[in-house]
Amino acid sequence: MERPARLCGLWALLLCAGGGGGGGAAPTDTQPPVTNLSVSVENLCTVIWTWDPPEGASPNCTLRYFSHFDNKQDKKIAPETHRSKEVPLNERICLQVGSQCSTNESDNPSILVEKCTPPPEGDPESAVTELQCVWHNLSYMKCTWLPGRKTSPDTNYTLYYWHSSLGKILQCEDIYREGQHIGCSFALTNLKDSSFEQHSVQIVVKDNAGKIRPSFNIVPLTSHVKPDPPHIKRLFFQNGNLYVQWTNPQNFYSRCLSYQVEVNNSQTETSDIFYVEEAKCQNSEFEGNLEGTICFMVPGVLPDTLNTVRIRVRTNKLCYEDDKLWSNWSQAMSIGENTDPTFYVSMLLATPVIVAGAIIVLLLYLKRLKIIIFPPIPDPGKIFKEMFGDQNDDTLVRLMDQRRLYFLSSLINIDKLSSRKDIQAK
Repeated sequence: MERPARLCGLWALLLCAGGGGGGGAAPTDTQPPVTNLSVSVENLCTVIWTWDPPEGASPNCTLRYFSHFDNKQDKKIAPETHRSKEVPLNERICLQVGSQCSTNESDNPSILVEKCTPPPEGDPESAVTELQCVWHNLSYMKCTWLPGRKTSPDTNYTLYYWHSSLGKILQCEDIYREGQHIGCSFALTNLKDSSFEQHSVQIVVKDNAGKIRPSFNIVPLTSHVKPDPPHIKRLFFQNGNLYVQWTNPQNFYSRCLSYQVEVNNSQTETSDIFYVEEAKCQNSEFEGNLEGTICFMVPGVLPDTLNTVRIRVRTNKLCYEDDKLWSNWSQAMSIGENTDPTFYVSMLLATPVIVAGAIIVLLLYLKRLKIIIFPPIPDPGKIFKEMFGDQNDDTLVRLMDQRRLYFLSSLINIDKLSSRKDIQAK
């Protein structure tokens, strides 16, 4: 019984030894470094590194290439002899590559070979700043920037752009100025390619004379998206609630948008804002053709006052990476009784005038009433003076007139007597 047991132990040792020898298919020795590492730039911001396999590599080694960028970012182990990356070329970008025989990161790769992109030419302070691009309603992209610190005011800027659906790099023609900002917009429609959302738009801004440092930017098509404002279709009251119906901007699915409903009340002079993540027209209160229509119920709204409603939308993270850009507010729509505030202002201004006029009329009326009730006592002296003083004056006038008549009549009589004597004498 001891001999068979010894034979089994010996056989196990042979198997273990044989297994160890079979593992030699993956040598643990360090491999030689890669050769002919080079770098090139395609389009505007697509950097491509290529290299050749190492010379003198072990024939039993299935080569894999370990690579990473500066600060050991984006580590990758793959069999391909090339690597590419979309990156803004505002600074130098370096890639380090080494060879190894396994896909384990813990294995020691060969000596790493490094290759960097050349830095942009020009003074860094001459490059434009705050270069930002926004994709408006999935229809056109608008980019804006500020001039660099060391830039001439008469610099003529040029913007070039590229994305995967273009066959070549294009120049933006619509350059404009808005205050200190300079901008340019170009058409960019949402293609039906399912992979289009995974791509980016590569941007570079420079001048025609080459005096400023180029500025690069990469805009992912899943971010920096600003929808157009929605359109309010209908408002109505029912059971003490306000129902709102609107349509989304074109080019967007309802599931990809979030909403904000603002209700302004004329009586309370307050604004209530409601955040809506999902709004469907499933209630029986909503009637008519609801295709493409979004609905929302605002509770506790007073129907006997004027209520003004506005809506805005933004993309959500269900479909996009960015949910920070709200659309502009929609055109406002009102419902309820319109209480004109100018009426109250007019009444407030007219009330003091009306009260003052009424007081003046009342005072005049009271003065006249006082005269009627309490007439003034006449002065006796004035009465007698008026009676006798006027009478004496009239008497004197009459006496003077009588004396004049008497004197005239006397003269006439004397004249007549003298005439008679003359006749008798003759």
